[in-house]
Amino acid sequence: MNLLFDLDGTLTNPYQGIAKSICHALKTLGRPVHHQTDLRWCIGPPLKNSFAKLLKTDDENLIQAAISIYRERFGTVGLFENEIYKDIPEALVTLRDAGHILYVATSKPTIFAERIIEHFGLGQYFRAVHGSELNGTNSDKADLLAHLLQSEGIAPAETIMIGDRRHDMIGAKSNGIFRIGVLWGYGTRDELEASGAQACIRHPEALQTAFDK
Repeated sequence: MNLLFDLDGTLTNPYQGIAKSICHALKTLGRPVHHQTDLRWCIGPPLKNSFAKLLKTDDENLIQAAISIYRERFGTVGLFENEIYKDIPEALVTLRDAGHILYVATSKPTIFAERIIEHFGLGQYFRAVHGSELNGTNSDKADLLAHLLQSEGIAPAETIMIGDRRHDMIGAKSNGIFRIGVLWGYGTRDELEASGAQACIRHPEALQTAFDK
């Protein structure tokens, strides 16, 4: 089976790096955020969508300015303010050794996703890392997964998407891919099931069991 793993909120917990980089961008633009503001909802959606909501604007120039400032910090510091979820490496070993082929499928730009995967020593488990382009191409999860299926030459019927947010489930459903939601990330069971999750699991070790059902 081909297993597609989301990155943020599924393999790693990126909150500190993302939140600090968002706050840096907003402060630079004169839109400071209180230090106790909860930015967990920003983990998962395309960054463009998050800044549009945070800035309360549809001004493309302002949104792109925020993204550029964000990336200046994230690309040097923020991407390493991150940690692997407990038991993820062990689960990846088990799945790989069982004969599954693993891929990363993230809305995060590939250039950042690859550095994060290598930094945490996870590259050995994945055949490829698929992310978006810096210009926004494939930041929508449905587009990303369609591109992944085509470029890797794999069939939706032989593929499973594993992620923690509704974008993962919606994108996979639109491509005819089986969907598993993980509950250790940033999405709730209600969010995942309402978006099309066909199974939800609470711990990485439950992944193999979920595939066997």
